[in-house]
Amino acid sequence: MKCRILHESRGSLRVHMEAPRMTLEQADRLEYYLRAQAGVRDVKVYDRTGDAIVRYRETEAGSVRGAVLLALARFSYEDERVKELVPDHTGRLLNRQYEDRLVFTVLRRGFMKLFFPMGLQNAVTVAKSVRYIWKGLRCLQKSGLEVPVLDATAILVSVLRRSYGTASSVMFLLDIGDILEEWTHKKSVDDLARTMSLNVDKVWMRRSGDGQEVLVPVHEVGVGDDIVIRTGNMIPLDGKVVSGEATVNQASITGESLPVRKESGSVVYAGTVVEEGECVIRVDKAMGGGRYDRIVRMIEESEKLKSQTEDRASHLADRLVPYTLGGTVLVYLLTRNVTKALSVLMVDFSCALKLSMPIAVLSAMRESSYHHVSVKGGRFLEAVAQADTIVFDKTGTLTHATPRVAQVVTFGGHDEREMLRSAACLEEHYPHSIANAVVAEAKRRDLRHEEHHSKVEYVVAHGISSIMEGQKVVIGSYHFVFQDEGCVVPEGEQEKFAALPDEYSHLYLAMAGELAAVICIEDPLRDEAKDVVRELHELGLSKIVMMTGDSERTARAVAAAVGVDEYHAEVLPEDKAAFVKKEHEAGRRVIMIGDGVNDSPALSEADAGIAISDGAAIAREIADITVSADDLRALVTLRRLSGALMSRIDRNYRFIMSFNLLLILLGVGGVAAPTTTALLHNLSTIGIALDSMTNLLEEEE
Repeated sequence: MKCRILHESRGSLRVHMEAPRMTLEQADRLEYYLRAQAGVRDVKVYDRTGDAIVRYRETEAGSVRGAVLLALARFSYEDERVKELVPDHTGRLLNRQYEDRLVFTVLRRGFMKLFFPMGLQNAVTVAKSVRYIWKGLRCLQKSGLEVPVLDATAILVSVLRRSYGTASSVMFLLDIGDILEEWTHKKSVDDLARTMSLNVDKVWMRRSGDGQEVLVPVHEVGVGDDIVIRTGNMIPLDGKVVSGEATVNQASITGESLPVRKESGSVVYAGTVVEEGECVIRVDKAMGGGRYDRIVRMIEESEKLKSQTEDRASHLADRLVPYTLGGTVLVYLLTRNVTKALSVLMVDFSCALKLSMPIAVLSAMRESSYHHVSVKGGRFLEAVAQADTIVFDKTGTLTHATPRVAQVVTFGGHDEREMLRSAACLEEHYPHSIANAVVAEAKRRDLRHEEHHSKVEYVVAHGISSIMEGQKVVIGSYHFVFQDEGCVVPEGEQEKFAALPDEYSHLYLAMAGELAAVICIEDPLRDEAKDVVRELHELGLSKIVMMTGDSERTARAVAAAVGVDEYHAEVLPEDKAAFVKKEHEAGRRVIMIGDGVNDSPALSEADAGIAISDGAAIAREIADITVSADDLRALVTLRRLSGALMSRIDRNYRFIMSFNLLLILLGVGGVAAPTTTALLHNLSTIGIALDSMTNLLEEEE
């Protein structure tokens, strides 16, 4: 497409698209297309002017600039690949709707002032006041003394005094304030929902012809296809259970606290998680249906999870309304001056308190998402800010989320490739970093592992059991294979077993009651783990604990390397939850971080449960916060951001109380007219709401 360079500076380019008119949809396509180009940092597209501003990395400015111009030359609005880049909700339409409402409201008032005779203006004011007075009466009847009652009283008094100009100005300011408040709130929710729209990438689909299970991208699954969901997996699509039984955690959709039993004929919903069992689901709604809307509902529900600081401010706002009304009456009784009394009435604390606090929380949640952290409510940010104890699971958190197979040691004359193939065949069904390592190694060695086993049974925190070629096969921990299942080391190979390398974690595979192979897993520490533990100490966490199901030897080495205060080895899921409960009894506030099904009880017990993003779906569902697996420093960012949020809420509270009190004094003293105090009050409310939308960490720096 033809374009013209309007302006250029170091690392930035402004171009004009040579087209008669750009629609909102076309602007979105151009923006997301340019964002997808290598080296591009940020893009803004202005549909009204047809301009685009592209900012790119200065380190390779020449090559990126050339690539951007080449991409623009190749760009087409009708390219199907371009259309696929644009999400269902971009925020552009939402912003345009509120921009138009705001402009229309201002122009309407200007037109009325210029062209309507005074008598008609007064009649319109009286007619419009009926809506506000009725709203105030309904509020008084249902909720008691709240802000709408104050607004209605101010407007009614002005109309009765024939101060139609004052009543008209108050209603105009209320209209503008309502639009801006609604806009800022919806924009915050929309921004957050778009950053949280993360979907399941792949799913096991059962082929209709031979019943074979194949792993396919979720977008390839259509209505009527059968998918298999097992313990710990998220259900990615709506459907109906056709076979099997499972207990499903569907709190994210229905709000039910306890898992629900699902059997043949039961309806299941996308975004819920199988806590235990296995079922085959026939899909009745393809990918994309309602996913964004569900996230929006989740965010709106999460706003109910207020922090104590936020909740105190909200309750204070409601309690102050009667005092404002009483103050108005008192000022009138003392001064017999209606104007001064109205000055008190025009200023209320509730509006700013109730708007700025939720906006600050939503903004912090949005900012968290930019740092690859998803938070489900302000209460959990406060918990992170106030926590003094943090508990780490080892595998996938302090160690890399993607451990790898170092070697496969076989026993009983079994072939190494065949043992790895069999292990991968079993492990691929369950979401855990160790299982992922086995599957990845089989793939690296180009070992195809077609399904040749019966139904697999997953024993939480222990291992997997199945039947393969007529014999029982188990894979998992030492405790599970040798103690629970009673397997033995083949005769004459005890020395070989004793010589297994200590530096690796061990995964044991046994067939027909006899050890067949030990898969040695290299579980390297994250490069940043030691620094993260140190920085968390510096940020006020006095007790950092590591808990793992690994051996004492492995746990001791990792604990010494990262610098935790204490560690616990060979623990079961219930042990982790019991530890968190014990800390609570000691009066400590606890954060728990994990990535597996076995971490779920402790995540649920903690004040704030944090799951790693590529861990088990059930852990992410139960957790209050999810962090990226790419870099553990997100935890440090989360701690800093949560502390900054609590400081912002406290600062907003102090400003609102002091500034509005000042406005009341100015009004009572006759320094400012009611319309002036109302204007300043509304401007300060909008200003503090906009300030609450700014980034916390940038503000700190």
